[in-house]
Amino acid sequence: MLQEAKDLQKNAVTKLTKILQNVSDSRKEITFKAPTGSGKTYMMADFMNRIICADRNAVFIVSTLSKSNLAAQNFNSFKELSENGTFADINPFLINSDSSGEGSLFIPLEYNVYVLPRDLYKDSSKLKKEGTFVNFLSSLTGDTFMKNPQKKLYLIKDECHIATSNLDELKEYFCAVINFSATPKLSRKQEPDVEISNAEAENAKLIKKVEAGNENDSLECALMKFEKIRSDYINQLDVNPCFIIQISNKEKAEEELKNTIMPALQNQQELKWVYINDKGGETNDSGLKKLPLVKWKDYLKGKASSISVIIFKMVISEGWDIPRACMLYQIRDSKSKQLDEQVMGRVRRNPRLLDFENLSDEAKQLACTAWIWGMIPKEENLPKQVRLCTDYKVEENFRITPVKILSPQKTKNPDMKKILDNLKDDYLTHPSIFESYINFQKQDNEIQSLCYEYSDSYKKWTVFAEHLGEIKSSYEKYICDYEKSMVTCDEVCFPLESCFVENQNSLTLDDWIWYRKDFCTDFSFDSEAEKKWAEVLKDIRSSSIGTCTKKQSELFETSRFLWGKNFPLNSQIKFEYYLDGIHSSYPDFVMKDKNGKIHIFEVKSVNKSSSQNIDEEEYEKKVNAIKECYKEASKKTGHIFYIPVLEKSSWQITRFSDGKGENITKDEFIKSFLKS
Repeated sequence: MLQEAKDLQKNAVTKLTKILQNVSDSRKEITFKAPTGSGKTYMMADFMNRIICADRNAVFIVSTLSKSNLAAQNFNSFKELSENGTFADINPFLINSDSSGEGSLFIPLEYNVYVLPRDLYKDSSKLKKEGTFVNFLSSLTGDTFMKNPQKKLYLIKDECHIATSNLDELKEYFCAVINFSATPKLSRKQEPDVEISNAEAENAKLIKKVEAGNENDSLECALMKFEKIRSDYINQLDVNPCFIIQISNKEKAEEELKNTIMPALQNQQELKWVYINDKGGETNDSGLKKLPLVKWKDYLKGKASSISVIIFKMVISEGWDIPRACMLYQIRDSKSKQLDEQVMGRVRRNPRLLDFENLSDEAKQLACTAWIWGMIPKEENLPKQVRLCTDYKVEENFRITPVKILSPQKTKNPDMKKILDNLKDDYLTHPSIFESYINFQKQDNEIQSLCYEYSDSYKKWTVFAEHLGEIKSSYEKYICDYEKSMVTCDEVCFPLESCFVENQNSLTLDDWIWYRKDFCTDFSFDSEAEKKWAEVLKDIRSSSIGTCTKKQSELFETSRFLWGKNFPLNSQIKFEYYLDGIHSSYPDFVMKDKNGKIHIFEVKSVNKSSSQNIDEEEYEKKVNAIKECYKEASKKTGHIFYIPVLEKSSWQITRFSDGKGENITKDEFIKSFLKS
């Protein structure tokens, strides 16, 4: 899994945790929004684990959908993450159906995460009629004759966009309510407290970018496109992909099956299909027919499943993940934006997320693309596709040298080896192996990898864990010595294609390396600071061309002076640095001057923004870490690096060249390019 994806998830959970810790009695409801496929269940578990680590009296009730066995799916995910040590502090329990047994339901008190299918708490249920759930909550909070330690209860509403008021009458028991959804229902002008945008999830390769099919394409045309993609999927990704057809929910369904779908499938007889409906399912796959119906869904999820086409009604909208699905064709007329986005999420999961970095460039592109016909919500602000301008010969003339950080085990660092070889089998100071393991799991991936390489026995693992502080300190000392740990990579260029999401920070640009596929000349940037710096670079190019000699002008015209935004999607222009783990800096802009020199820009701002909650301490630590990275990278690559920081309306610019840093003004920066 890419570090960018891990960082995105981690940072979102950090924000959510801080908001909860500062929540007031007057505002007890928090909303977390993240696209389907971005790891919402994983982040939910991380969030609960952090709160429980900080407060052992914290208890979570996770209210989730009853349909599609979603509650059991969540519980199994939480249980696995707990048992494998990823989030060892959560201890989940699934509240089972109220129809089992003749007596009252019993809910044990020794767990700290309770997964509740929403339909279990309704007027006709034992859980409500007999007061079982209320008594359970009262027991946890100490509000009964039972003398249990008082617990702090939190309610998580999973898939909160599905209207439910089942538990609203019990809000007094909860310190806060946290809503999780890809499509939360918000009041007008209300924003989620924490959000992972579609663009962010796409850039981190958590989900696929969407390519809209031609609205005039028939189902036959879409299936022909799928056949071409299918072969590439199998050969490059080792995954049998899946084509999903969504049909009407009521009386039109049978008509659509008879007149549209089945005739189209007859022309593709080699494709195995299954039809999921309210009564069960139908299929042309003889092997699948032999399986019990309850096992069909699990079989369909598998990357090696023989089924290539799945036809469904609304039953697939929530709670059924099929990472191998890459295409969606909608026949039904959907009126719900929420539903459409949920269904879109079924084909946007990355099928090779965990080992994505091992794929070829072509395979990565394939794994990160979804094709959809007929259902993209018009209100959805879909990414705008961009492509490199061929006139400037960017691929040929615009070469950038990235850098990466090598771990001690890759460089065979003698100092680290000496430390590990001399570890003493001292008396263990940890009270238990469990505490050692929990502490070990909190370390970054590089430290854990170092341990697994060193430890060929249980005894060696315990010795490593006992000296964890010393090892971590020595590791960070090595890794932050960029002269030793940083190496250059092969030259790269901008990707042939990328994208951006339109926003208010737009600028008209018709003289840089990108053009939009819709031929519009407006481009959007991630912040006001980025937009303002883009204006600076735009003016430099225009002024340079306008004031130079004819000969120099010809050089400019033939792409000797170019610049462009480093749109993150598909970009390999990145520079690794260390900050509690190895991260990648994707600089905002890259410019090539008239002498062929490469200039790298990472734009920052200290101005307060209503749309951004910035932790000033964390922000400063990150900027300083990037500065150290750029300082050494300027020496190793020969590029010149800049960190322009916007403060009010003025720029404070740090420039790194040949391993040396200096502060310059905006005017000094501009003059350095305009002088002959």
